[in-house]
Amino acid sequence: MTPRRTLRRSPGTTGSRASARTGAQRGFSLLEVLVAFVILALVATALFRLFGGALGNAGIAEDASRAVLVAQSRLDAARTELRADSGAEDGGRIAWSTRVEPWQSPESSAAMGAATQMIATQLYRISVEVRYPGAGGRERALELSTLRIVRKDLGR
Repeated sequence: MTPRRTLRRSPGTTGSRASARTGAQRGFSLLEVLVAFVILALVATALFRLFGGALGNAGIAEDASRAVLVAQSRLDAARTELRADSGAEDGGRIAWSTRVEPWQSPESSAAMGAATQMIATQLYRISVEVRYPGAGGRERALELSTLRIVRKDLGR
């Protein structure tokens, strides 16, 4: 059997290396703290810009969705009433105008046009144009249109 060696410790040591270095400073230097704050500021700035851009895009998407809803509702109203109209909604931010006009296929010939005069129905094109504010203060516009068939004896 080999003899067992034992280490003797001085009475004031606890055994860890950090405490063995007497007089060594603990904590961070001022330079390390400043570098950490600069890195934190750069990351925070990038995140704020990212969130700001996302909020701006959400606002633009909300305005476009609202404009589409206005266009769809005005198109439905014009389809039932068959009359041109205009107005504004959302406190004047969204302006709309409706057009109703007889429609004839661009591919039809003049002879076909004369034949359609004898048919008891008329085809109308109903269009709604909506203008609303877009990104950067520029005005945006969208147009929805549909066709509706109406009996001629009912008139417009």
